[in-house]
Amino acid sequence: MSPPSDPVAAISQRLDTFLLDVRRTTVDLGPEAALLVDAAATALSGGKRLRGRFCVAGFRAVAEAEGRLAELSDDVISAAAALEVFHVAALVHDDVIDNSDTRRGRPSAHRALETAHGAAGWVGDAGAFGRSGAILLGDLLVAWSDDLLEEGLAAASPAHASAARGEYATMRRDVTIGQFLDIAEESAFLTEPDERHAARALRVASFKSARYSIQQPLVIGAALAGADAAQLSALAAFGHPLGMAFQLRDDVLGVFGDEAQTGKPSGDDLREGKRTVLIAYARERLDLSERQTVDRLVGDPSLDDAQIASLQRTIVSTGALERVEALIADYSREAEEALSGARLGDAAVGELRDLARAATVRTT
Repeated sequence: MSPPSDPVAAISQRLDTFLLDVRRTTVDLGPEAALLVDAAATALSGGKRLRGRFCVAGFRAVAEAEGRLAELSDDVISAAAALEVFHVAALVHDDVIDNSDTRRGRPSAHRALETAHGAAGWVGDAGAFGRSGAILLGDLLVAWSDDLLEEGLAAASPAHASAARGEYATMRRDVTIGQFLDIAEESAFLTEPDERHAARALRVASFKSARYSIQQPLVIGAALAGADAAQLSALAAFGHPLGMAFQLRDDVLGVFGDEAQTGKPSGDDLREGKRTVLIAYARERLDLSERQTVDRLVGDPSLDDAQIASLQRTIVSTGALERVEALIADYSREAEEALSGARLGDAAVGELRDLARAATVRTT
């Protein structure tokens, strides 16, 4: 059966089929294994499928430029689905690291497993069980992402499969290092001069998010379409600044977002101690006493609504929010300029521009 022409529907259908196969192969492992698979299925539900959509768009941009029909073949849809599974693996691990209670408006995976432990009447520390289970769940999802990718690459030409596999491996390495840079920054920021904080935060944004959210999905899809070096370079030059704008928008929403829209409590990044560009810019405009107050509050998981509101006002009053919005606009323009003159399909370039707006002008 051919996948639907709509990327989101095609990716979701591929994930549903994959999960059905997983359930068949694990049915004899008992209810405990079913609990883990169910947790994975819940984590995979919902979301904008943004990474998968950029993978499909990269494929179409090259295929159209070469005068080929950009049909959604099994290789590109499996690769797009694999990216979504890898993304969810990263979210599961991220929520454990950040001790987040919610994700997409639902309990985060470790909290859901903690609840399941209690409901089953099992012995031991339910919280420890939830955290351990979520770490293993993330590991399982990473393995599944490899399985999906390889299933799709079996239908691709050897040269295209090799190129896509290499880009996928780069993505996995970059995001893992980026995640460590993120947690290291929360510990190391006081040992670094204030003037370096923004640059260090941008380094985290590049490795933890920009590359794996947009840049690498684009070039993985393009590689599957047989992109040449110039096409890969143009898509990477578009994808990286757009990925930076995407992450900066995420940073803004992490402080000012509406819980009804984002699925996470307003100001959650402040409670988690995220040392983003937004915080770096705010600290640059504060005197020593004010900086010390901000540093004492950011990272306190017990911050109440009044303290969150006070920090939000401080960030706005320093001009930090305005500076980040300007930076988002600059990155978006850089991405747009990278498409000019690139040998890519016209219809696909229009799709890329639509995706760019969806990634940077959003409330979720």
